[in-house]
Amino acid sequence: MTDTVEIRHRDTIARLALTGAEPVSWRVGGTEYLWSGDPAHWNRHAPWLFPVVGASAGGVITVAGRAYPMAQHGFARDSRFDVVAQAEDSVTVRLADTAESRTHYPFAFRVDITATVRDGALAFACTVHNPGSEPLPYGLGFHPAFPWPFADGARAAGGGYAVRFDVPERPAVPEVGPGGLLVRSERPLPLDGDTLPLDPEMFTEALVFLNARSRRMRFTAPSGATIALETEDFPHLAVWTKPTAPFLSLECWTGHADWQGFSGELATRDSQALLAPGASARHGVTLRFTPA
Repeated sequence: MTDTVEIRHRDTIARLALTGAEPVSWRVGGTEYLWSGDPAHWNRHAPWLFPVVGASAGGVITVAGRAYPMAQHGFARDSRFDVVAQAEDSVTVRLADTAESRTHYPFAFRVDITATVRDGALAFACTVHNPGSEPLPYGLGFHPAFPWPFADGARAAGGGYAVRFDVPERPAVPEVGPGGLLVRSERPLPLDGDTLPLDPEMFTEALVFLNARSRRMRFTAPSGATIALETEDFPHLAVWTKPTAPFLSLECWTGHADWQGFSGELATRDSQALLAPGASARHGVTLRFTPA
């Protein structure tokens, strides 16, 4: 049984692990643009988050009055997906509920992720299906990381790297409290309209842009080379690294971590999507490299 699947189009090549449907390599013109997964800093590359995004209060979700254990970002990133279709430049993988998944998340579900490589780009179409007879509350997220630096310049304050949004965003984000829960107080950011100059020391926690106006973030090098994350139906964006780790993560989410003090049902969790019986929902995200 293979553990990874490779897809390619001209000089753009990607490799996905079947555990988590996680892209573990994305090469353009022979250069790697995904983080290596070095466990000295962070042992993942670009995980998918489902059925929740972020931390759940007390490490559990509540459904019909019963508590179920739920790890941060859910279980999909550690679950094996099955290949259901494959071509030279694309692959579709699937995760469905099992007896084990129902001990954490007592719902019928199916998640299909189609990865396609194009010139300089790696695109994903994600469809969440509800085959059950009751509404399906879910959160979906994508958490890719990229080498920093990935071109010229330095990983330092004043090193010339920035994150640029499509439109100006609010220069403040929620604080992140103990256990990864969101706090109602905010921290200011040195965000100049649509541009956030990067400084490793600002990342004591993730920068979470709730209900962002932008649908795209670009990680830019001093030369003008960019790695973009372009989204479809992901209302929240995030930027994250560790002060000493040589990567930057650009994230897109449909939901987010619980607010500190939350104790309600999963279906009432702030920003959790609710999918009707028999319905499907589609979300899209594309990684795109543009040279200087």
